[in-house]
Amino acid sequence: MVFLGLGFHFRVTGRGSLHCQRCGGDRKYRQCAGRRWLHVFFLPVVPLDRITEHVQCTTCGTRYRKEVLALPTSAQMRAVLPAATRMAAAAMIRAGDKASGRARACAIETIKKAGAASYGESDLDADLDCDADLAAVLGRLALQLTMPAHEWFLAGIIRIGLSDGQLSADERAEAKLLAACLGMTPAQAHGVIWMTEESAAAG
Repeated sequence: MVFLGLGFHFRVTGRGSLHCQRCGGDRKYRQCAGRRWLHVFFLPVVPLDRITEHVQCTTCGTRYRKEVLALPTSAQMRAVLPAATRMAAAAMIRAGDKASGRARACAIETIKKAGAASYGESDLDADLDCDADLAAVLGRLALQLTMPAHEWFLAGIIRIGLSDGQLSADERAEAKLLAACLGMTPAQAHGVIWMTEESAAAG
């Protein structure tokens, strides 16, 4: 008597952390790839079709499509706001006068309020010399912000440029670029720039 059957076999292709929706927090995961096999006497003999790769929470066992890894973990979400603020503030200062004491002080205060409590002059100098991927970082921030928060964030960066006078053409262009990185339309960017300028002029 020959015993034939089908079985599934998986191999681990990666590990890391994800935000598990079932656990409600950050958990470790393993990424698995597998395929079906024809079994003879309970032994895998003939490989059949491949199974869609998935990730599995090692705590509760819930399986997800690997696209879930594109979503930020709680730890990443806590870190992205100060990181994005640092990069955006540095970009605005580079577009204006890097030696402006008022702009630098405003940038440092803005970054501290975003969660980097120990941020100081030396950190700002390092950020001004850093050539990081601003669009990627702001894109990650945009995923976790509602549209009013996009506008609030942009207004805070614009105020850095306004801290030592009217926006220059370069600072205005930089504000529009930051808005685009956040997923805002040109009309939205124009509105935020105008309202922030009006507020600054009113004192």
